[in-house]
Amino acid sequence: MLDLDRATDQPLFRQIYGAIRERILLGRLGPGVRLPASRHLAGDLGVARTTIVLAYEQLLAEGFLQGRGSAGTFVSTLTLPRRPPRRSAPTETLPTVERKATQAVPDGAVLPRPFRIGEPALDLFPTHVWARLYARRARTSSGAFLGYGAGAGYWPLRRAIAEYSAASRGVRAAAEQVVLVRGAQQAVDVIARVLLEKGDKVWCEDPGYPLVRRLFELAGSVAVPIPVDRDGMMVDRGVARAPDARLAYVAPSHQFPVGCVMSLERRLALLAWAARAKAWIIEDDYDSEFRYPGPAIASLQGLDRADRVIYVGTFSKTVFPALRLGYLIVPPHLVDRFARTRLAVDHLAPTLEQAALADFIEEGHFTRHLRRMRSAYSERQSALLTAAERECGDMMTIEPADAGMHAIGWLSMRGADDQAISERALALGIEAPALSSYCAGIKLPPALLLGFAAIRPRTMAPALRKLRSVLAV
Repeated sequence: MLDLDRATDQPLFRQIYGAIRERILLGRLGPGVRLPASRHLAGDLGVARTTIVLAYEQLLAEGFLQGRGSAGTFVSTLTLPRRPPRRSAPTETLPTVERKATQAVPDGAVLPRPFRIGEPALDLFPTHVWARLYARRARTSSGAFLGYGAGAGYWPLRRAIAEYSAASRGVRAAAEQVVLVRGAQQAVDVIARVLLEKGDKVWCEDPGYPLVRRLFELAGSVAVPIPVDRDGMMVDRGVARAPDARLAYVAPSHQFPVGCVMSLERRLALLAWAARAKAWIIEDDYDSEFRYPGPAIASLQGLDRADRVIYVGTFSKTVFPALRLGYLIVPPHLVDRFARTRLAVDHLAPTLEQAALADFIEEGHFTRHLRRMRSAYSERQSALLTAAERECGDMMTIEPADAGMHAIGWLSMRGADDQAISERALALGIEAPALSSYCAGIKLPPALLLGFAAIRPRTMAPALRKLRSVLAV
């Protein structure tokens, strides 16, 4: 029996999805159990059949269910993590302490070059709404927001983040577990200072973000590249290469740069390893809000029963980069250590911005902006695919991305040097990073990363014609 709350704002399909998912994770729906046909369950619950279909499709996409054609829909065979017995807080000691090309404009602002990755559509941001909220806070605060602020950040913003993360990403967290930081980069730096000692090994995705590997190395840790395939980080390779690693860094909902989703089987294996090895997992959820075929994939943190996952989020992609606000969601017994370390590293961004962002979220502007961005990004990716096929389809094949803000253009020329091509393109004002520049040890076919979020459809074709002139050399 599923209890549905028809008075809440949460869609019915999300309630049904969450209830079935929770029963699977608790073992109440065991492997191989056949679920009711969608029309029968819809009749039992008094909802439209489409509502059940949406819930089943999300569970199928995340690996909790398997479809067996006319035989029906069944619970997948999974090895579920067990909650360890309650214990005292860990006694670990506190450790001792891309290049971005720009195109300047006369007023000192910066315009993104065509195909820059990670750049949101700033032309779509509701600046008038932000200006009104900011001005209102500045006018009514009477100087209350002009001091240093709280160590972990502005409380109403932490509360809003916890509520949003729970509703949209399946994160299990209270407001007390949210620690504000100056973006994902500082988040990783603070994590390294709190959890790592010199010489500790860290699993890093390969290919992956080089700056993250560099941050761990600066902390005195040893970054161990673990290959990624279409199901995400290959956990068995990590166990073979560095079973004693202290931490694993992953982006399970949308891996950077290849864009795969970590399978449920791998997620559970990673959680099991972390619990067994008393290791930690950083879940970088940098742009999973932008998923196009359906709802966002639920977080890894929501599956964690051993309090080993540190969840990292950022507003650089969803609001604007200059805001320099991100957040950590940490296990309750680590909150004080993280807050103290973050405060020792840096006083946070002004409380006035935090208050304006809290209002932006709580008044519904944030979710409306995300919906608009998802729609626009889907259109911009379609424009990129169409123009690329017309302008350079004989030299490059672009795979459509199911999520995120960039696509990968696989080069057709035999023996192509994608890094040399990327450098020549940059000289013409085209910023298309080489896929090989994100690889530590893995070898992949030559390809370029093409960001489509910040570039308007009408400028796709001219930029691709410039890129073709480089590919033809």
